[in-house]
Amino acid sequence: MSHHRLALQNLHFAYPGEEAVLKGVSFEIRHGESVAIVGANGAGKTTLLMHLNGVLLAGQGEVTVGDLKVGARTLAQVRKTVGTVFQDSEDQLFMPTVLDDVAFGPLNAGMEEADCKIRAQACLEQVGAWHLRDRPPHHLSGGEKRRVAIAAVLAMSPGILLLDEPTTGLDPKGRRQIIDLLKGFEHSKIVVSHDLEMVLDLCPRVIVLCEGRVAADGPAERLLGDAALMDGSGLEVPARLKPCPACGK
Repeated sequence: MSHHRLALQNLHFAYPGEEAVLKGVSFEIRHGESVAIVGANGAGKTTLLMHLNGVLLAGQGEVTVGDLKVGARTLAQVRKTVGTVFQDSEDQLFMPTVLDDVAFGPLNAGMEEADCKIRAQACLEQVGAWHLRDRPPHHLSGGEKRRVAIAAVLAMSPGILLLDEPTTGLDPKGRRQIIDLLKGFEHSKIVVSHDLEMVLDLCPRVIVLCEGRVAADGPAERLLGDAALMDGSGLEVPARLKPCPACGK
């Protein structure tokens, strides 16, 4: 499906009065891929993510979703395809109840109220959060908020999911639940994260950013296990890929 394709071509961007944050970034993500974007603080990850859903527009180069070039005239269409789960779930949850929050997007897109509630129920059940439907979102735990935020994005039926640090701030059980949940989605997924162990569980492909450029793009285990690449990009090899100190394997 071409509308699930996302591509960047020679993307440059600088905030006003500052040096360039992105310096010629190019890559393509195809239908059904799960791809992680990793890098040290300041590498440009969040700025890049904000270009993928049109929060920021390219200073030079272009971003395309399907056959649409992302720009002011195409934002409404792009955002029907690209759904974003932000790092802080509270940025997305603001209605009196969980059910209201998940139904909000489809309702404002013109769907009939009864159909919105049916869709909201299906999405909450999909993420294992239907039992929370009558709870105020601000009373939920971090993991529960993350589930509800994901359900609210799914209610808009996107083809591509963008996830910014989806496991940040979660306890080990909540972290594992979110990883298992995301594994089950057939959407194209782009994950920005410092949690490289989670990346290994979820994303077969990794794009390494370093100082605003793509330092490497390829299989997750190979790139994340490359000590020289990780060190040069301000990262560390995940524990499971490090050699055993006793036997060296």
